[in-house]
Amino acid sequence: MSEQAAESTGTAVASSANRGVAPAGMDFGGFGGRVVDSLKRGDLGFALGLVMIMVVLIMPLPPWLLDISLALSITLAVLILMTVVFIRKAMEFNSFPVVLLIATLLRLALNLASTRLILAHGHEGTAAAGHVIQAFGGFIMGDSFVIGVIVFAILTLVNFMVITKGSSRIAEVTARFTLDAMPGKQMAIDADLSAGLIDEQEAKIRREELQKESDFFGAMDGASKFVRGDAVAGLIITAINVIGGMIIGMAQKGMTFSHAADIYTRLTIGDGLVTQIPALVVSTAAGLMVSKGGLKDTMDVALTAQFTRYPKALGMSSLLAVALALLPGTPAMPFLLLAFVTGGGAAYVSWQSADAASKVKQAEQVKAKTDVPVQQEPLSQAMKIDMVRLELGYGLLSLINNDNKRLTDQIKSLRRALATDMGFVMPAVRIQDNMQLPANSYAVYIKEVEAGKGDLRPNMLLVMDPRGEDISLPGERTKEPTFGLPALWIDPANREEALFRGYTVVDPPTVITTHLTEVVRDNMSELLSYTETQKLLNELDKEQQKLITEVVPSQISVAGIQRVLQNLLNERVSIRDLPTILEGISEACAITRNVLMISEHVRARLSRQLSDGAVDDNGIIPIVALSPEWEQAFGDSLVGQGDDRQLSMAPSKLQEFISAVRQNFERFAMQGETPVLLTSPSVRPYVRSIIDRFRPMTVVLSQNEIHPKAKIRTVGQI
Repeated sequence: MSEQAAESTGTAVASSANRGVAPAGMDFGGFGGRVVDSLKRGDLGFALGLVMIMVVLIMPLPPWLLDISLALSITLAVLILMTVVFIRKAMEFNSFPVVLLIATLLRLALNLASTRLILAHGHEGTAAAGHVIQAFGGFIMGDSFVIGVIVFAILTLVNFMVITKGSSRIAEVTARFTLDAMPGKQMAIDADLSAGLIDEQEAKIRREELQKESDFFGAMDGASKFVRGDAVAGLIITAINVIGGMIIGMAQKGMTFSHAADIYTRLTIGDGLVTQIPALVVSTAAGLMVSKGGLKDTMDVALTAQFTRYPKALGMSSLLAVALALLPGTPAMPFLLLAFVTGGGAAYVSWQSADAASKVKQAEQVKAKTDVPVQQEPLSQAMKIDMVRLELGYGLLSLINNDNKRLTDQIKSLRRALATDMGFVMPAVRIQDNMQLPANSYAVYIKEVEAGKGDLRPNMLLVMDPRGEDISLPGERTKEPTFGLPALWIDPANREEALFRGYTVVDPPTVITTHLTEVVRDNMSELLSYTETQKLLNELDKEQQKLITEVVPSQISVAGIQRVLQNLLNERVSIRDLPTILEGISEACAITRNVLMISEHVRARLSRQLSDGAVDDNGIIPIVALSPEWEQAFGDSLVGQGDDRQLSMAPSKLQEFISAVRQNFERFAMQGETPVLLTSPSVRPYVRSIIDRFRPMTVVLSQNEIHPKAKIRTVGQI
């Protein structure tokens, strides 16, 4: 049996849960459950409240229920007033017109209910309409109903003639001005949208706020009429209660005039006070609501800030209070107390203002010292170009932040290395971000022209196999940006494994630096300006200044020296041995003024340096000689004399030469050889000009540029 009972109980609970109502012990039944669910919905609860107010207008209320309703009316009025006080702007309480209408309707319904009780049961005593009305009537009137009538009349006049009338006027004017200003505000929103100051979403929000503001003040203009009508209705209902009650009391209940006047007046004045006090509170709230249109803070903050803004006003009020305290027959204590409060407030506000002004002045002085005035950049500065510039995508900016200076340190080392190896002072590299680049891309510019670019993975490592084989590691396959070799981006955790397998592992800053190095080496001749050439000459030792004086400008100009140095750098020949170069220039100038021939003579003077740079690991220079047939072909193709001498070879013959050079050098590269091409001195610059277009890394030397003590080995012939 117990199992069956438990089973049945469980079924009952489950069925209740399925219906969405309370569990056992709180089951309201099917209809009751639906009623509770309906009340949980705000719209039905609100509608039911309005229906109850309508019922009060028709059905009589018992005294105890009237007491509760009157207490609710007073509490609602105070809640409305406090909400108005603490909101920052009127639109935060844009439901106020609706609340005002409901509060007015509630008071009128309670007025009617209390009138019914007063006229029906007033002869029974002052508790006939409930204890709330009895308490208000006894407290205000005391032993004389005349006092109660006067107090009630004053409250009604204050509400009707002052607060309600003023609120109605303010609401009317505000509504008119708001509606008149609406087209101008709408045009301002459209202008801001057209100018791009706001987007479409912001414009939509502003239009909605403007529409709500106009609707609110229009509704307030109409709602204020309800408040005014409520005050008029209160006066009429009071008169009806007094006159009607006395007639009923004397004619039907057999009461004397004095007794009827005392009872019904006490009840009527108590009822009037219970309804007029909430009406006065709500009218005050309405007045505050329409009066705070320009305030941006709560009333306490706004009033405190504005009253304490001018301490002189507080000081003058304190002096006036002291003067009133000194008048004969005037009680001194209240005025002296007020003088102390206002005078102390004035002193405190003055001290606070002086302290704030001092802090602002100090902040301005500090800012004036630290802030450098922004000056407009001269046009001459705007026209300058960057000799070398490195642009980074936003994803690579972490490579140059304050915590990671590896890239900038490597670029500094690169400048020093180039100065040591090539005798060339590399211009400063300007590094800047470029939001138009892809996030992980970079670009190198030489004289504002893009000379190289690549993609990186800032948090990964680049792996290459020097043997040219496939890399058997997990990662993202790519091409090394400098030479275009197959490579792989791997996770830093696999670094040790890559090194163990003999792979070359580099980090992103090194990839950029390597690419920058090759770009600069390819463009050193363009980066060597006249100014840099003059600087190199000026920085020579004093012992070499005599040589410079003899050569420049009698034999050659600084621009001529610049051209010779550019020719050397174009073939990646170091110009660090500048004294030897100047000696070669001096010797060649005695024979020719042709810069190309001077450059060839200087190369011959640098034969030890050129030969040393061409040797292999065994100290031997591997040579691929140009055959006599090609020597003859190049010699016969030279036309012109002196500076006008140039190569004029048939295109088919040039293509044949290019194919022969490419095939031979690719074959040697597969064998691990990097030989130099050896030609005669007369045709070397022309042969080099052709090879530079398809194999720029191939070294071309003439017989005069091979040092006598250098060891050579001929590995082939073109």
